Amino acid sequence: MSARLEGKVAIITGAGSGIGRAAALLFAREGAKLILGDKTEAVYATADAVKAAGGAAIGLQVDAGLEADVQRLVAYALSAHDRLDVAFANAGISGGMASIFDSTPELFTEVLRVNLIGPWLMVKHAGKAMADLGHGGSIICTASVAGIRSGAGGPAYSASKAGVINLVMVSAQQLCETNVRVNALCPGLTETGMTKPVFDYAKGKGVTDKLGRLNPLRRAAQPEELANVALFLASSESSYINGQAIAVDGGLSSSHPVTRQLPGQTAV
Repeated sequence: MSARLEGKVAIITGAGSGIGRAAALLFAREGAKLILGDKTEAVYATADAVKAAGGAAIGLQVDAGLEADVQRLVAYALSAHDRLDVAFANAGISGGMASIFDSTPELFTEVLRVNLIGPWLMVKHAGKAMADLGHGGSIICTASVAGIRSGAGGPAYSASKAGVINLVMVSAQQLCETNVRVNALCPGLTETGMTKPVFDYAKGKGVTDKLGRLNPLRRAAQPEELANVALFLASSESSYINGQAIAVDGGLSSSHPVTRQLPGQTAV
């Protein structure tokens, strides 16, 4: 059985840690040649890890919310490999948990720049390149369960991720007849570079078992679990999935808040 991304070229942003790094290692194992972007120098460590495992990758230090940097990623893919098949716009920042009343315009602007304008720029430039090449492709944007409903992030973060979900719907329509698909990945609580302070605090207090306890699986996710879904969306196995937001959250977003009951108990 051939690798699922054999002969494909993929861009991944936010590749320095977490979901981006896990996706890079997985995509490479499945045959993809990678152009990796991250704002930190950790992107070079990810590229080295891919190459050490026998894969092909180049790391570029970029700001995913700057148009020139996104253009540079796309241009590198085309100049180095003459094609682009997958773009995973995964870079993001949390912006903290300040309330609507304590947030500033500067905070909102920066969170929207990275989390929403960044994916839009990837759709704009990678989507155009894929359409011009004529062989289609897959664009995956990391949104969040915080973009589906409240309770999973701060106001700026939640608004930005809701924007990503709508962005992929609009983009799928505007890329009509190009065979370029655009979908959103909506993680629940996942151990990544962005959530490291939360996990470090829980580890320090000895309460890691409480992380993710609000979802039916009663645990947080590991980056590899999100990378598996990103791989599915990148591959031809998802060829009829377009304009969708896929929640990968242990079931968190499947319900409004409820009183938990054990099997055999009567609901109240």
